[in-house]
Amino acid sequence: MNRNCKAFTLVELLVVIAIIALLMSILMPALSKVRKQAKVIVCQSNLKQLGTCFQMYLGDNQGHFQEGFMGDKSCQSHWWLEALRTYHNNDDLCLCPMATKLSCAEGLGDVGRTFVAWSDCGGFLPEGTHGSYGVNGWLEDRQCDNGDNMWMDPLRWRTVNVRGANNIPMLLDAPWIDGWPRSHDDPPQYSDEHYSANSQMGRFCINRHNGYINGVFLDFTIRKVGLKELWTFKWYRTYKLDGPWTPAGGVSPADWPEWMQMFKDY
Repeated sequence: MNRNCKAFTLVELLVVIAIIALLMSILMPALSKVRKQAKVIVCQSNLKQLGTCFQMYLGDNQGHFQEGFMGDKSCQSHWWLEALRTYHNNDDLCLCPMATKLSCAEGLGDVGRTFVAWSDCGGFLPEGTHGSYGVNGWLEDRQCDNGDNMWMDPLRWRTVNVRGANNIPMLLDAPWIDGWPRSHDDPPQYSDEHYSANSQMGRFCINRHNGYINGVFLDFTIRKVGLKELWTFKWYRTYKLDGPWTPAGGVSPADWPEWMQMFKDY
């Protein structure tokens, strides 16, 4: 008696499994890219909201930025995170979704994926305060030193009411709370290098978004920033736009550290 056999053979099952495996190998990189792109969008959204908070703060303070911080607890309210705290109710805005690793060593390790729990790394801010963005320190109005000694630095912008605001960084991806870049700062020699106090551009020159970081500028625009592009911004009033790490200053692609040579030139 003849019967029609409708079951799959072993060979057919193996072929189907092989096809599925092949499709997965093709799709996984694409899915990974989509996930990373989604995190870029969330990061930019965070910065947009923080930029709006800065805008409100500046509107309430005659266009002037918060005062700086010298390390005394009496000055803790002058951190930008504390200055903006009354303008939002979501501390996670200060955390880029790519920053998933806690570090209290100001960027030791995988700096692109590092965030800092400020309350654990110094103890000057309320418990639970954390972040992975850094402010351009040259924007701060004055320096707070125990609440008594206030001094002004002629290099600082201090106010939002300046020309060329679209080329002045305000808040960017960073593994530390602030940074004070200078035109002659050398780039990090390797991707995870701990920044040098003599080269604070390293606080922002981190490979968080595949050769880019995100930033909000003094005109409150949000955009991707190429790592080599960092040297072309007007960080402070006398910053030299023809510094040694700019095309105007004669830098060539081969001059950059090896880990940065693949990134876009400006």
